[in-house]
Amino acid sequence: MDKRIATLAEAVAGIEDGAVVMIGGFGGSGAPIELIHALIDRFIATGSPKNLTVVNNNAGNGHVGLAALIEQGMVAKLICSFPRSADPKVFTELYLAGKIALELVPQGTLAERIRAGGAGIPAFYTPTSYGTDLAQGKPVEEFDGRPYVRERWLKADVALIKAELGDHHGNLTFRMAARNFNPLMAMAAARTIAQVSHAVEPGGIEPEQVITPGIFVQGIVEVPAPAQEEALNRANAHYPEVTA
Repeated sequence: MDKRIATLAEAVAGIEDGAVVMIGGFGGSGAPIELIHALIDRFIATGSPKNLTVVNNNAGNGHVGLAALIEQGMVAKLICSFPRSADPKVFTELYLAGKIALELVPQGTLAERIRAGGAGIPAFYTPTSYGTDLAQGKPVEEFDGRPYVRERWLKADVALIKAELGDHHGNLTFRMAARNFNPLMAMAAARTIAQVSHAVEPGGIEPEQVITPGIFVQGIVEVPAPAQEEALNRANAHYPEVTA
């Protein structure tokens, strides 16, 4: 029952080529920067993992976190809602060059597809995207005189998420808006790894405060002072560090 992992490198060691990886966060809020960078370190050292399909709210910013993962050429396909965010230069250049595929999903639909994956619901209907290019090729049915588009669930091999508190059993709480996609992704993945700012003993989280129960989490790794994407970008940071 002790789900603690000693190092970030160990936490990402089991991610294989071609995996579907959900990465939590809404912009920089709740983004597991250290886990992403550990995955980059592994790729630089071993050449793996590559050809990943990444599910995220956006396409990353600057040259850190998700953007850095994309910049290394590790991501073959991105499933997201906002490929154009504050500084999406890395994704934009690779996409226009035909080096990365994009599946664009409205944000509410993205959240529900992930939730459906965690709940075991293979498909659902939504009016969102009806009559647009995003609905092309998808089944449409009418309910109460209104057309609805059928959307499939989203599941992942691995979810990388960020939490505030995590106990040894994997129970998690989240800090404010960092909750966002993280709990949904934890439920929709075969294996969920959470970086936590504070690892506490069992009983260190009041039961009514648990947001993600440990049954959905396979490992936690403590990162006491996690980096914030926006702060890194204001400092013009690159990962890995660019040297002369």
